[in-house]
Amino acid sequence: MPPNIVTWMGWLPGIIIPTATVIQLIKIFRSHHVEGVSWFSWFLFGIANLGLYVYTEKYLEIQSLVGLLGSAVLDFVIVWLVLRKTRLLARTSLD
Repeated sequence: MPPNIVTWMGWLPGIIIPTATVIQLIKIFRSHHVEGVSWFSWFLFGIANLGLYVYTEKYLEIQSLVGLLGSAVLDFVIVWLVLRKTRLLARTSLD
């Protein structure tokens, strides 16, 4: 396969994965609720992104840094937001 096609294919997950994650974050921030957002799914996405980052062994390439490592961080931010908001809702319903 030509090297330029391989390079372009490497950029696809580097753009698509973080974009999908940012879309979910924007939805959470705009709606101020996390109904229907599975913290466990985003946790698994974060673990998968970390695993793939290590597996590819391309630690300093921008595609890996943004697409995998950066997305993993954002995945765990979503997990934190869901758990935080869920706990806050549970506390207010008990009051």
